[in-house]
Amino acid sequence: MRERMDVLKGERLFKYLDDQEIIGIIDRLREGLKYSAFNAIMRKSNFTFYEWSIFLNISERTLQRYKRDNKSFDLTQSERIIQIEMIRQLGNEVFGSNQKFSRWLELENIALMNRSPKEFLDNSFGIALVRDELIRIEHGVFS
Repeated sequence: MRERMDVLKGERLFKYLDDQEIIGIIDRLREGLKYSAFNAIMRKSNFTFYEWSIFLNISERTLQRYKRDNKSFDLTQSERIIQIEMIRQLGNEVFGSNQKFSRWLELENIALMNRSPKEFLDNSFGIALVRDELIRIEHGVFS
């Protein structure tokens, strides 16, 4: 697996990837995402180290060890990292900037039963819920 991991295709949204590219991503995720690739994603997001530890269901101390050893994440953690990056890319497209999207993630949302979208990024069902809400906003359908 490449150290830098070009899985993300820069800022190209996943919704524009073809099946072959997605299969390539799946294969690379099965190998495990290296901390260095995660760090590149983390720097683009406005999430803290602590928030990432919650999203990945690991302690901050464990995350620090991953950093120190440039350890690879397991499949589930790698997938969660990529799912959150996909949400970040979609959110930036919908809101026009990382700053506006980050603000939206913090605000209580009526469609999410008055909870902030960020609260749902620790599991795949929640990530799907946030993605669906972003798609509704993108299409002008406000809940």
